[in-house]
Amino acid sequence: MTRYRTVNVQGLNIFYREAGDSHAPAVLLLHGFPSSSRMYDKLMPVLAQRFHVIAPDYPGFGHSDAPPPETFAYTFDHLAAVIDAFTQQLGIQHYALFVQDYGGPVGFRLAQMHPERIAAIVVQNAVAHEEGLGPLWTTRRQYWANREAYADKLRANLISLEAAKQRHVGTDPDPSLYDPDAWTDEFAFLSRPGEGRIQEDLFYDYRTNVASYPAWQAYLKQHHPPMLVVWGKYDPSFTVAGASAYQKDVPDAEVHILDAGHFAMDTKAQEVADLTLQFLNRQRDHMVRMAGEGR
Repeated sequence: MTRYRTVNVQGLNIFYREAGDSHAPAVLLLHGFPSSSRMYDKLMPVLAQRFHVIAPDYPGFGHSDAPPPETFAYTFDHLAAVIDAFTQQLGIQHYALFVQDYGGPVGFRLAQMHPERIAAIVVQNAVAHEEGLGPLWTTRRQYWANREAYADKLRANLISLEAAKQRHVGTDPDPSLYDPDAWTDEFAFLSRPGEGRIQEDLFYDYRTNVASYPAWQAYLKQHHPPMLVVWGKYDPSFTVAGASAYQKDVPDAEVHILDAGHFAMDTKAQEVADLTLQFLNRQRDHMVRMAGEGR
């Protein structure tokens, strides 16, 4: 049974979903843009059969506090610091990561800060290599270079209703597979008072993620965490080349390309869940040993 909880972290109410035996090896699920821990509703019951599963909402997302940018700096460094403090407050010392989209920049920061805590990494359409960035990033790079001049184009490219739909359906030849509630709910979230400014500030900081790719790749090459990459090939933002690129850093990374979009669980929830559970089951003894050895 999934439980819905809130904990105060650094003065912020951070909402999270939790399932499974709290004594089992932990899996930290980090969501993408503009989603929340809700995106893992179908995955959590499957993983909870053998793992302690925790999925927080970042500040500014979902049911967590969304302080105005005047009082909270919306940067990926700051989000990672809050989620790091969140894990420590819950007493989660070692965990496997499941990262999607924005979950990648948050998760790789955690891995860099505490490589000894990371038991394994599952990547679902989260980029750590330049070749993973598709044509949509032309406008986004222009925004980073001249924020004021390209603000309107960035909103259309990233936070409009049409962009929300495109993020889900992408180039899938069968759009009838997608529930339109996915993007109408997201657009309603993005339309909350003050939310547009929050997301624009955070996306302006996304340029620091691209600059960090070499450091994340160096982390992967040095530590070789067990890695599963599950990739929806109809993603309009992140190319399939971004999936295979992980094998340059972790040669034995397991890569699966699915007939799915950016949010692969929109249409392939069971396949993603099965692949993830099988992968984590193979790492379970390693995860138990890490916890037992205190490293």
